[in-house]
Amino acid sequence: MRLLRGLLGTVLWLLAAVLGLLAVILCVTVILLPIGIPLLFLSRRLFGIAVRLFLPRGVRHPLQEADRSARKTGRKARTRARKLDKSLPDIGAAKKKSRKFLKRRRKNLPAVG
Repeated sequence: MRLLRGLLGTVLWLLAAVLGLLAVILCVTVILLPIGIPLLFLSRRLFGIAVRLFLPRGVRHPLQEADRSARKTGRKARTRARKLDKSLPDIGAAKKKSRKFLKRRRKNLPAVG
């Protein structure tokens, strides 16, 4: 995919360069100036698109990439917490055991009073 994006970026960059050169030549001739100026803007836009094709995703869309990495970190934290929660003893069962233990101890105590 990276190679394909690089190849497409190169072709688009060359097309933008030829289009820009044609636009400059058209702008020099005063009669064809109304055609040259929009062509120059199109060439500039194609240069921008070609450069964006060369850049990695993190540079092209920094906010979306930060959001994606934050979600990924949150998912990892949740799975680690779940694993940790499963490795800990069940709190409800521990409370029940301690209640039973204390009940037995109270039975064995002598009556006061």
